Amino acid sequence: MESTLSLQANLYPRLTPAGAFYAISSDTPSAGKTLLHSLLKADADEVVSSEKLLAWADTSDIDTALNLLYRLQKLEFLYGDENGHSDGINLSDEQLPLLMEQLSGSGKALLVDRNGLYLANANFHHEAAEELGLLAAEVAQMEKKHRLLIKNNLYINNNAWGVCDPSGQSELTFFPLYIGSTKFILVIGGIPDLSKEAFVTLVRILYRRYSNRV
Repeated sequence: MESTLSLQANLYPRLTPAGAFYAISSDTPSAGKTLLHSLLKADADEVVSSEKLLAWADTSDIDTALNLLYRLQKLEFLYGDENGHSDGINLSDEQLPLLMEQLSGSGKALLVDRNGLYLANANFHHEAAEELGLLAAEVAQMEKKHRLLIKNNLYINNNAWGVCDPSGQSELTFFPLYIGSTKFILVIGGIPDLSKEAFVTLVRILYRRYSNRV
């Protein structure tokens, strides 16, 4: 049975913050992530077309690609933008902290690699950042070790770990980010807020820089 869905032309596909988080918050593959990963690597001025959608979804079946696109739109993981614009992904290393600080209620954030070395620091003191980097690497190992317990036994479908105050407000949160085969940890001081366009921009920057590394 043919799909009744059709592709609206002249739209620029954009990820929402929720879509960006779903795409990189775990290393479990899915058809939806395949499409989202392709869009993260695509140029911001690319207009959607049947040919591009097939390539982005890694399929030769247009009905499959359209249904996948529709499902991701229903989940509010992506949308079509009528206007093309610069996505700000050409920021220098020195400018990354200005982007990252928008993701924290206290303006503090740290981007760490799997070995505990921090790559960008927003408003943590240097000595604290070095120690937090090492702690983040340990937390990432702990998350990996206990992943089956958290997901299969406790039914918690979230990979982030945090330090909370008595009211449950997060004071320090560790978010694993999977960019291709490269793993990072985003450390947020204070209450995290990843529901901003700044998070999408950060993820796109990391994808452009690291997604093709082995």
